[in-house]
Parts: sequence; structure tokens; C-alpha cells
Amino acid sequence: MGYYKKIIGSKCYLSPIAEEDAENWVRWYNDIEISMPESNVYDVISLKSAKDMVADIQSIKANVLTVLDLETDKAIGLVEIEANLVFRLANFGIVIGEKDYWGKGYGKEATQLALDFAFNFLNIHNIMLGVYAFNQRAYHLYKKIGFKEIGRKREFQTLGGEKFDMIMMDLLSTEYESVYVKPLLQRMEE
Repeated sequence: MGYYKKIIGSKCYLSPIAEEDAENWVRWYNDIEISMPESNVYDVISLKSAKDMVADIQSIKANVLTVLDLETDKAIGLVEIEANLVFRLANFGIVIGEKDYWGKGYGKEATQLALDFAFNFLNIHNIMLGVYAFNQRAYHLYKKIGFKEIGRKREFQTLGGEKFDMIMMDLLSTEYESVYVKPLLQRMEE
């Protein structure tokens, strides 16, 4: 099937998921360092179950998109926008599964592209997410993008005998500055 450039940034682009993603998902979600912040640390994912998940997601046309390096077309992660189009709400999640891409701005750009897609094409008004208190890198990234803390689920997760809060955050469409759609519209008007 391959990948398609649905939304393009300067470092990465988002594509509908492809069958090839199953192998990456198995590798990423069975790596505790990657899966722990995503709360998937308890799951053991086989290649068959990953292939089934990809097929299920493709069949229901869910908004799960692969994050690819723009220069190499390498799949480096995924974003999920779990949308309720009636209430104009969505839950957001992101995984950058390729550790070589951590701390280099790919997660930030992929998040911004996904938000642009959700706010401007899906007509979402409020996007929410949860981030574990120990995942300070993600927490600060979300704050920098504009997410606001709206509450906490106290002592939500126990890891290594220590309890961690789940920090709940949200962002409204009126608070977000488009990085993709507005520049695209400006180019089209020229």
C-alpha cells in the first residue's frame, strides 16, 4: 500500500496508516522505554495482533496517522485523534517510536500537524490529552504548543513502587495558531 503525504511539515509528514506499520508497532510497543509513557507497558503485542489492529483501524477509517521523516520516508511514530464530531471533541495521543528522532522537534511538528488537521479539517473545537507526571518532556512540549492543564487524576499509575498523577490538558481551536492550513490557504490565494 505505501504512505501518502496527507499533511506535510518541514521535518515530517502525516500519512494514513499502512500495513507496513504493524512491524513498527510490535517493535515500539514491546519496548518498555517507549510504551511506558503511553500506558501500554502491560501489553505484549504480537505481529498478528498488530496486523489485526492496523486492519481494524483502516476498516473504520479512524484518525490514526503515521508520522514519517520527510527526508527519508521512514516511519518514526504515529498520532491518534479520537474524534467525536457531534460534540466537536477529540482525545489526542502521539508516539515517536524511533528513539533516534527524540528531542529533535519531530514530536512537536507532528503534534502541530495533527492539531491543524483536527481543528481545520475535522472541525474539532476541544482537544484533550493525558500525560503522566513523570513525562516532563511531553508535558512541557504540550504547554509550549498551547495546551492548558485542566486537572489531574491523582496517583493514577504505579510504576516501580511509585505513584504518578495523570495530568489532564486541553486546547481549544480558538487558542491554536495554524502552522499548516493558514499558510496553505495564503499560498492558494496568491
